[in-house]
Amino acid sequence: MKIKLSLLLIAIISCSCSVNQNKTNQNDLPIIGTWELISATSTEKDSTFSTFDPKVKMIKIINPDHFAFFVHDLTMGKEPNPKFSAGAGRYILVNDTYTEYLEYFSNRAWENNKFEFKVSIKNDTLIQKGVEKVEKLGVDRIITEKYKRIKK
Repeated sequence: MKIKLSLLLIAIISCSCSVNQNKTNQNDLPIIGTWELISATSTEKDSTFSTFDPKVKMIKIINPDHFAFFVHDLTMGKEPNPKFSAGAGRYILVNDTYTEYLEYFSNRAWENNKFEFKVSIKNDTLIQKGVEKVEKLGVDRIITEKYKRIKK
C-alpha cells in the first residue's frame, strides 16, 4: 500500500512540475492576446520599405499554441477590389524565438511553410522580426512588424 501511495505521489509531483514549467515559459514573454498591426517594413536585398497600408486593418490573435490573423479593408468592401485575407496555424515560442507553422491561408501557395522570428514586447507593443521565405513564390525578405495589444 505504501509503495502505491508513493508512486501516486511521485506521479502527481511530476505532472505538477511539467505544468508549471509550461506556464513559466508563457509568463516570461506575455505573447498571448489580440494584437493590431501598427507598422510593417520589408527588406529585400539592400532596400527597406514600408509595407504597412493604413487602408487595411490586420488583427493577430495568439492563444497558448495557435495563432490566427485577419486582414480586411477599412472601406467595408465598398472599393472596387475589396481586400480580405486570413491565415492560421500552430506556433512554438522558445525564449524570444517565435516560430509560426502556417497551416491555413487564403493564398494557398503560402501554406505549409515555417517562419521564424525574434520577438520582444515593450509595454503594449509586440515586435517581431524574421525571414519570410517561400521559394515557390520567389519570396525572400526580412520583415519587421509591430503590433499594439488590443485591450478588453
